[in-house]
Amino acid sequence: MKEPKDKRTKAYKEWKKNFDAEQETKSKGLGDDIEKITKATGIKKAVEWAFGQDCGCDGRKEKLNRIFRHNKLECLNEGEYDYLTGFFAKNKSVVSHKDTVELYRVYNRIFNKNNKPSSCSSCIRTVVMKLQRIVDAY
Repeated sequence: MKEPKDKRTKAYKEWKKNFDAEQETKSKGLGDDIEKITKATGIKKAVEWAFGQDCGCDGRKEKLNRIFRHNKLECLNEGEYDYLTGFFAKNKSVVSHKDTVELYRVYNRIFNKNNKPSSCSSCIRTVVMKLQRIVDAY
């Protein structure tokens, strides 16, 4: 049977590859943060030397990650990516109500928020700036 062809655009595939690679390196929660600190200071090696490789650190790390997890950024889908790149290419100074609703929908999904679309210009500007950082960063 023939493999289905990947119909995503080259620009989106490249953006998603960079986004996924960046997300892999980010801490999932407090446990990952503590592990980074203990590795950097040499505490992790000392504990492994004293108590062996299975000192229970991995279990504690996972538990701390579950309890104190960082907000994970969701990946843009191709439609959202295309919409945002088109929106930013227009370089508008005025945002229509239709665009405001769509920008908030995308913002809420990728940042796991539940903000209502607003006519407040500084609120819309904040949403636009955060979305533009996401598109530009990866």
